[in-house]
Amino acid sequence: MRWFGFGFNAFAQICDVDKSDEGESCAAAVKVSSPTELSEHVDGNRRWKTSQITASWSRRAALHGDGDSCVCVAGFGSDVSSCCGTCVAHSYGCVNVFISETHLTLAFPHKIETWDLQKKEETPSWSMDLEAQSDCFAGLTLPLVPGGYIQSNPPFYRPLSAHMGAKRLALGAEHAVLLTASGAVYTWGLGSHGQLGHGGLTPEEKPKPVEALWGMIMGSVSAGGWHSVCVSDGGDLYVWGWNESGQLGLPSQSLRKASQKKEDCSKQTGASSPEDPQEEGKQEDVFISIQAFPALVDVTPLCEIRTVSCGSRHTAAATTAGDLYTWGWGEYGQLGHQTFSSSDEPQRVEFFAAEQIYVVDVVCGNWNTFVAINEEIDLRIENKHRLEHLEI
Repeated sequence: MRWFGFGFNAFAQICDVDKSDEGESCAAAVKVSSPTELSEHVDGNRRWKTSQITASWSRRAALHGDGDSCVCVAGFGSDVSSCCGTCVAHSYGCVNVFISETHLTLAFPHKIETWDLQKKEETPSWSMDLEAQSDCFAGLTLPLVPGGYIQSNPPFYRPLSAHMGAKRLALGAEHAVLLTASGAVYTWGLGSHGQLGHGGLTPEEKPKPVEALWGMIMGSVSAGGWHSVCVSDGGDLYVWGWNESGQLGLPSQSLRKASQKKEDCSKQTGASSPEDPQEEGKQEDVFISIQAFPALVDVTPLCEIRTVSCGSRHTAAATTAGDLYTWGWGEYGQLGHQTFSSSDEPQRVEFFAAEQIYVVDVVCGNWNTFVAINEEIDLRIENKHRLEHLEI
């Protein structure tokens, strides 16, 4: 698959700042507001396709190849002279990867290893042998491992009850969201911003089911800094938690105030149209700063949500039609709308639609976004448009 990235690029997680366009300063390349294709990993005469990406605040890890795969790390502490980052020597044969600010976790068919990114060590900081339970790892995705999950910091391993049937796990800044094989959602950790979805702001030490979603089958979950989202089997999107930057796709008072200030400045300079007297007192918006229960957000009425991912304060969703929608904090261009504005309403990223590129996956770092496209689907779309043109 081909991958694109946009957003925070201070450590060259997306592209090398030294290769910015002529006349553009390196400082300008810190913010990448337009989707930029990521470079492929080249080893000798071989080009390795990227099958998976995971990102933290300052780093990006990419899993290249299939079968005889390897992992490259781009960003803070990596070799910026390499277009796709530094290849991790002990990653060959890796099947899954998870990165945090301090550690890199690699999953192999028969073992799990966690390496300290701040030290050059010859042995992992933690490891788990899967020889006796390799079948249990089938279908699991990091940070889930057989019998539990991996944290970002020591102690790395945390057990989970086998009765839960864990299928997916997402880690926020201070909370966790788990999806079971039956489609139920559990959360635990700090709840100060309503990110647990239980209706209150109190913490939970152990996994607790989100009762508001009970009886509905969920297909995927994601966790931002202090917000959570999930997608039902029917393609509906549910959100809860902090909405200070519009990351829930619900009306945000701080964003509306900022927008109003811009409008007021435009009126003072005479750039705006005359004010409609009927607009006064017409609207009394209900602003959401904390949504403690799951709320249904209608991203687009035309199609269902395929997958969703959360950054620290922004959210991105790919639809079954191959479109990408983003919303929330956009100061670093992480929304991909070729601006640095934030939005509390889901907006389609027109770059992919204009290029007739079919989006199949999206992964958010804290302040950036990475998007996977399917070249085979792109070709079918191109052929379809050609046939339609011939019919006309």
